[in-house]
Amino acid sequence: MPIIDVRSPSEFAHGHAPGALNMPLFTDEEREAVGICYKQKGQQAAVRLGLSFTGPKMADMLAFADKQAKGQTIDLYCWRGGMRSASVEWLLNLGDLNVNRWDGGYKSYRQKVLSSWHNPPPLVVLSGLTGSGKTAILNAMADQVQVLDLEGLANHKGSSFGAVMESPQPMNEQFENNGAVLFSSMNHKQALWIEDESRSIGRVFLQDPFFDLKKVAPIVMVHRGIEDRVKHLTELYGEAPVDELIEAFDRIRKRLGDLRTTQCIDAVKAGDLAYASREALRYYDQAYQKSIDMRKNQIIWSGNFADMDHESIAEKLIREAQPVVESYYKTSHE
Repeated sequence: MPIIDVRSPSEFAHGHAPGALNMPLFTDEEREAVGICYKQKGQQAAVRLGLSFTGPKMADMLAFADKQAKGQTIDLYCWRGGMRSASVEWLLNLGDLNVNRWDGGYKSYRQKVLSSWHNPPPLVVLSGLTGSGKTAILNAMADQVQVLDLEGLANHKGSSFGAVMESPQPMNEQFENNGAVLFSSMNHKQALWIEDESRSIGRVFLQDPFFDLKKVAPIVMVHRGIEDRVKHLTELYGEAPVDELIEAFDRIRKRLGDLRTTQCIDAVKAGDLAYASREALRYYDQAYQKSIDMRKNQIIWSGNFADMDHESIAEKLIREAQPVVESYYKTSHE
């Protein structure tokens, strides 16, 4: 079913229903002008000004909607389900198109989105030192258990190097909207595996209620040796642009120290990612271990994985850790 968002381009860019197409009734400038007119001259004057903007667009809007409909009912929304979407609904009905106008508009939709983040399935957190391949392991588990790839949703790997080789991050609102679609298809009686993330993933922030649930959720710990983790990082960033890696090291210069940062950058320029990764892990391991030590009582299962690929680790977690997770939640609800 096609979804059409009739809000202005900037409103749409800030966040929209996943899969929606933007057919703005007003441009950003027109919307601002109508708003000013309403405040200064009242509703009737604003309506007349709005009609002067939309009149010349009507034929094109109807043609666009007809092309998208392909005989289906069109879902239609504006901000509050008010005059903008009502006007477009009238136009499309004149063109013999079936329309389902969202009651309450995008504002009501957002309330449902936030509710889904505030009430997720019971969480289980996959934790492990940097370079353990947690995202790859979770993706390998996704066929058999519920998984939410937060870094995939955020287009960011969650560290100073998180933006390397990634697409631009979505706006926070869009990140939440996209996640809500995934929540809607989940079984809320089964555990949901997520990665051990901080509140921020790049410039995207997790909803406070969701993060609060994550902070107290049971933890499954993956232990991998430093050489396995160095190997994973060199494979992960092996094709990364050198300038992006250099920028990432510069961002942690104060924490890594000038000398070590310069050595890492020189290694990157020389193509020695293994050396650069190993040195970076000295910083990340110390910081991550402090975080883990503060939550060690939440660890319900841990395992050592040497010389194992992500698929093999995933299989072992499903075989051995998943039953422990299920037992944990069964016991906690008795």
